[in-house]
Amino acid sequence: MAPQKVAVIGAGWAGMAAAIAHRQAGRQVTVFEAARTVGGRARAVPGVLPDGTAATLDNGQHILIGAYTESLRLMRLVGMDPATALLRLPLTLQFPDGQGLQLPDLPPPLDALLGIARAKGWGWQDKIALLRTATAWQLRGFRCAPHTSVADLCAPLTPRLMAEFIDPLCVSALNTPAREASGQVFLRVLQDSLFSGRGGSNLLLPRTDLGALFPEAAVRWLVQQGGQVVTGQRIQRLVPLPSGRWQLVGAVGAVGTAQGAEAADSFDHITLACPSWEAARLVEGLASTAGLAAAARWDAAASALRFEAITTVYAHASGAQLPLPMLALRNTAAHPAQFVFDRGQLDGQQGLLAFVVSASDGDRALIEQQVMQQAAAQLGLPGLRPVQTVVEKRATFACTPGLQRPAMQVLPGLTACGDYVEGPYPATLEGAVLCGTAVAACAAAG
Repeated sequence: MAPQKVAVIGAGWAGMAAAIAHRQAGRQVTVFEAARTVGGRARAVPGVLPDGTAATLDNGQHILIGAYTESLRLMRLVGMDPATALLRLPLTLQFPDGQGLQLPDLPPPLDALLGIARAKGWGWQDKIALLRTATAWQLRGFRCAPHTSVADLCAPLTPRLMAEFIDPLCVSALNTPAREASGQVFLRVLQDSLFSGRGGSNLLLPRTDLGALFPEAAVRWLVQQGGQVVTGQRIQRLVPLPSGRWQLVGAVGAVGTAQGAEAADSFDHITLACPSWEAARLVEGLASTAGLAAAARWDAAASALRFEAITTVYAHASGAQLPLPMLALRNTAAHPAQFVFDRGQLDGQQGLLAFVVSASDGDRALIEQQVMQQAAAQLGLPGLRPVQTVVEKRATFACTPGLQRPAMQVLPGLTACGDYVEGPYPATLEGAVLCGTAVAACAAAG
């Protein structure tokens, strides 16, 4: 029997994870990507420094943690060594003045206990409140009512803890402000990071651009395994065939299995690994043309998602260097960045800093101006000049309490994967690749 033919639409982190899993299941895989490059919302973008030197930037400054076991497994599988590709640091939320939390390299819960006890700038009232509240979370099995917000969950904590620990942690993990963010998902992140074993809470900072970190290596692996990746091919429509197979329609008609193929091909299975709004567009087409009620329900769930933006302001100054590869920043309406990364200490681009504004809202030029003022006030770096400001308007879904996310199974022979699909994690790289890996088993089940 010939192997099943599978089309994966989208070559981001979820799509390449899905392609790998399908191929390992013995299926013939073709990936179609609308852009000319792979990586989706975690990819490399070109930049130019103020002196005209070329720079490699990212469309956002992503962080992994030690508990992201599936991301790390897939990196190893496709030939990337996490030990060299990622800088591993104990969990740190340290501000430029040296205050904040820094966990030691100890097994849990000793790392958290000692880190909290040693946290600079926190009074004993702050520390005791955090220990009591965290103990209560643990005793409840890191569970709460579905409609609990992170702010509700953290009501016993002091204003200092909210401002210097919970707010930056929440917005970095869920990209949603604490007053609007899901307490249930937040607790799951805390449980897996702080109690998954030694090193689970470690920060893993990319030492290369996000494209090279996984998706580009995944493409090479897939091609070596007999799969195909077609870039610059936007799928316009899905066509269910009487045989139960599927055909894909691009801008100029039905598409083949490779660029330049003369004959259109059909597929046994389709995996939608494109962004939720693109997946909803394709599924809505099925609902309207084929009258498929299940497609209409899935489209409604995907279309109901709200999104949060992430703005990354890149700036440069000759000789600029932070005391740590990453620092937390004190975030206000006038100073919107929550974190700054020293790319010189990560990928060798000396003097290049990346300021991250999670859950950003506002004009690109205004945000850039505010961040540059914030850098001067909080970092005191002279001569810092903006390089490029990248706004990812729909970087993540808004991870709100009680959110009903779309299911992995759309229709028989049609699945979806991505960080927005139903699952335990917020919109993270780990959530994306976990869903991508799981979709192969879902396809086998129907």
